Amino acid sequence: MQIDDIKEKIEKLKKDFNESIKKIDDVRSFEEVRIRFLGRKGFISELFKILPQLDNETRKESGKLINELKQEVSLSISKIQKKVSEKRKEKVKTDPTLPGYPWPVGRYHPITTVLREIKRCFRQMGFSVVRGPEVETQYYNFEALNIPKDHPAREMHDTLYLNDDMLMRTHTSPVQVRVMEKNPPPIRIISPGRCYRRDTPDATHSPVFWQVEGLCVDEGVTFSDLKGVIQSFAWMMFGKDIKIRFRPSYFPFTEPSAEYDFSCMICGGKGCRICKGTGWIEISGAGMVNPAVFKYVNYDSEKYTGYAFGMGVERIAMLLYGINDIRLFYENDVRFLNQF
Repeated sequence: MQIDDIKEKIEKLKKDFNESIKKIDDVRSFEEVRIRFLGRKGFISELFKILPQLDNETRKESGKLINELKQEVSLSISKIQKKVSEKRKEKVKTDPTLPGYPWPVGRYHPITTVLREIKRCFRQMGFSVVRGPEVETQYYNFEALNIPKDHPAREMHDTLYLNDDMLMRTHTSPVQVRVMEKNPPPIRIISPGRCYRRDTPDATHSPVFWQVEGLCVDEGVTFSDLKGVIQSFAWMMFGKDIKIRFRPSYFPFTEPSAEYDFSCMICGGKGCRICKGTGWIEISGAGMVNPAVFKYVNYDSEKYTGYAFGMGVERIAMLLYGINDIRLFYENDVRFLNQF
């Protein structure tokens, strides 16, 4: 193929292009012309495919002519595109009296909703809400709670250490010690917050979780006061049909200690998959504050007694909403979260 043949093809393409752009009257016809001439399989691309078949001299001159054609067509296409866009805007009629489109409204995460409800329940019973640091010392997280360095209970916590002394708190009990250090009895507080343990995530465990712990210290506080508070909380959260039970247990910072359960809300205590056929669901631990803990905060254990209890916010949320996998709270799946 000679250079004259290339020039003839280029002139024909120019003529076809000029005829085609005269017929453009909307976005659709514009796109058809643009793709026909500038698309990957368009006329100009097909011209470039001829170049390898030419000799060096002809290829050089032909390449220059085809590039000039492409630039000319591209410039014309840009100008036409702007005109088509403006013409399209003119056709769109706007009614300024119509209301605007509503913005999507956010909502509380289910953990936040349940935490707010827990705090509301205990505030009604006279408890104050106190928060503390998530990065703690070994002293406040363990020793001041009667858990010395060689105590086997430390193995249960699977602690995340930052250095020899600092760690991510494994429970919110250190807040109780800090409050007692600075305030004389009577004390009636709950301490909500995030906790951290070296747990492998599964249906019932998460390395980061929310906990609420409660503390009451005064003269004449008894275990029956503790049972009354837990029962009242259960009624406020789940209704009067809920039942509670206490089982003897062991915790270094309480004596006597117990674990408390709620009757299964799913099956009404008859036994199901959620409660593993027992009719009961374990909530957490509780008990009377160990006199050894009072020594760390200079409380007179002969004069004052107290009780402490804890609960996992995710556990309460799972019971309240019938959720069987704790990981759902943290996967950030909007389809799940939009249900609450």
